[in-house]
Amino acid sequence: MSIFLLFTISFGLWVLHASAELQRFEHPSKTDGSLSFLVLGDWGRKGAYNQSEVALQMGRVGDKLDIDFVISTGDNFYDNGLTGQHDTLFEESFTNIYTAKSLQKQWYSVLGNHDYRGDALAQLSPVLREIDRRWLCLRSFIVDSELAEILFVDTSPFVEEYFSDPGEHRYDWRGILPRKSYVKSLLKDVELVLRESTAKWKIVVGHHAIRSVGHHGDTKELIKLLLPILRANNVDFYMNGHDHCLEHISDAHSPIHFLTSGAGSKAWRGDVKKVNRGGLNFFYDGQGFMSVQLTQTDANIEFYDVSGKVLHRLTSSKQLHSSIVLNMQLSFPSKRS
Repeated sequence: MSIFLLFTISFGLWVLHASAELQRFEHPSKTDGSLSFLVLGDWGRKGAYNQSEVALQMGRVGDKLDIDFVISTGDNFYDNGLTGQHDTLFEESFTNIYTAKSLQKQWYSVLGNHDYRGDALAQLSPVLREIDRRWLCLRSFIVDSELAEILFVDTSPFVEEYFSDPGEHRYDWRGILPRKSYVKSLLKDVELVLRESTAKWKIVVGHHAIRSVGHHGDTKELIKLLLPILRANNVDFYMNGHDHCLEHISDAHSPIHFLTSGAGSKAWRGDVKKVNRGGLNFFYDGQGFMSVQLTQTDANIEFYDVSGKVLHRLTSSKQLHSSIVLNMQLSFPSKRS
């Protein structure tokens, strides 16, 4: 039975293990117990703004690392999500771009704020999985490989500005309102899942950054509501997009590493904040993506630019109970792309 058929079957099952609300997907580690995947965000532009070039390098790295799946941190389709289940933008920006053999694996995706500006329900629809079987997008869910438990969190409803001052933008909040109840319930689910997790590595994925020195900066709502839960439950990594850059920031009060991978296409050259740089280990304002390799004892995370060059590496050891950061590189080119 193919792995995609297994996912198709499991998609229809609500697993009441740690939460009555969040769907859980089992994705086994390799036979040697390891796990590897790529992380990409803010990408869907029909191949423009170097999206196709990033996809090419992802294919090469994916083949080298024998990846198990790909994670998308949201803002999957620009500028305003999809117009419906049969919007050709889905194939033009996803199916026709990520064509490498190594990328024909499951893609786990969350919604970004730009996705909510279109038909948000379309991206959650099983119809897209009929078009491209790799696609799996939900608001919040769990991927469990035993070695690692990856919790995907719908972060857009946390951001007050989208509701109180949306400006010219219109958001598809079907299934979200009333907002306060939705966020409160989601936080309870997140806390329960993380508290009951016995995985060696705990990873949380959302679209918005908790910490960032990029264009949008820190997300105050996530710092107030989500971060205390992550700290209290020994989360290793928080991965996000939203800012169109690559970043690694260490938390001053816990072992959490904040990892931004939102450089899948259009990048904001030179758009970096001069304040609140505490814990900043790495920042790059060009296009690129991130790879993650996990074993029982070690995590190896690398950031790549559009040419496939490794810009920064983070290694973390469970044996040493400490983290070692190698090959740090701060990059602030002035030329826009």
